[in-house]
Amino acid sequence: MSTLLPLHADPDRPARLGARWRPVPSARVIGHAIVLAGALLMFAPFYLMMVFATHTNAEILSVPPPLWFGDALGDNLALLLDRLPFFWRNLGWSFYVAGAVTVLNLLLCSLAGHAFALLDFPGRDRLFGLVLATMLLPGFLGMVPTVLTMAWLGWLNEHKALIVPGACGALGIFMMRQYIGSTVPRELVDAARLDGCGEFGIFWRIVLPLTLPALGTLGLITFIGSWNNFMGPLVVIRDMDLYTVPLALRALQGSGQTPWGALCAGAAVAVLPLLLLFVVASRRLIDGLTAGAVK
Repeated sequence: MSTLLPLHADPDRPARLGARWRPVPSARVIGHAIVLAGALLMFAPFYLMMVFATHTNAEILSVPPPLWFGDALGDNLALLLDRLPFFWRNLGWSFYVAGAVTVLNLLLCSLAGHAFALLDFPGRDRLFGLVLATMLLPGFLGMVPTVLTMAWLGWLNEHKALIVPGACGALGIFMMRQYIGSTVPRELVDAARLDGCGEFGIFWRIVLPLTLPALGTLGLITFIGSWNNFMGPLVVIRDMDLYTVPLALRALQGSGQTPWGALCAGAAVAVLPLLLLFVVASRRLIDGLTAGAVK
C-alpha cells in the first residue's frame, strides 16, 4: 500500500536536515576558542591603551585600574602637547622617514628581485644566498658600523641617516624574487626580449604591473617597520624637533612622574595612521601573501 504525501512534502528532507544539523566536532570548537582567546589577548593591550588615554594618572594607577573609557582625553592631549611641543612635527617626520624608506624599498627590492629571478649572470645564486644569510644576523650587530659610517659621512642628526640604511632590505629582495619567479611567465619575458625590449622596459611594462600585490604587501610591512623604528632614531637623532614619534613618546618618561594618560594618548594618535593603512591595504596584503605561494 503506497503512502500519499502532500505535494510540497519531500521524503528526503529529514535526511538533509539531519546532515545539515549534525553536531559540530569538538575539535573545531576548541580550535575556534583558542583562536578567539589569542585574538582577545592581542587586542587587550591596544584596548587598555585607548582606555588609559581617557583617564588621569591617579585613576590609571589605582587598583583595580579602569576598564572603561573616561573623560580626561582632552586634558591628556593638552598635557601631551605641553610636554612635547614638537609632537605634530615629530609625527610629520615619521611620515617623511617611513614614506621615503617605503618608496626606496619598493623600487630597489623590486629591481633586485627582477635581476635575481629573470637574469642569468655569474655568481647569481651565491650572491642571493649571501643576501639571505644577512637575514640570520641580528639587527643590532650592524648598528655600530652603521653609526660610524653615518658619522664619517656627516649625516648624524639628519633623517637621511635613517632613510639610506633602510632603503633596501634582504626580506624585500627575497619576497620580490620569489614572487617574480613564480608569477611572471618566463616565455613572456623572452618574447619581449626578442621584440627588442630592454631590461628596464621589461621591468616597467611587464614585471611591475604583475607584481602589484607583492609590492602592496612589501610596502605595508616596510612602512610599519619604519614607523615603529626606535633604535635607529635613538642613536642618530639628537634634537627633539627632529625626533620621530617613538622617540618623542619616550621623551615623556623623564626624571619626574610619567604622565601615563598623555603617553597613551600620544601612542593612540601614533597608531591611528597604521590602523587606517592596514584597513585600506588589508586585501592587498592577503593577496600578496598568497598569490605567489602556488606556482
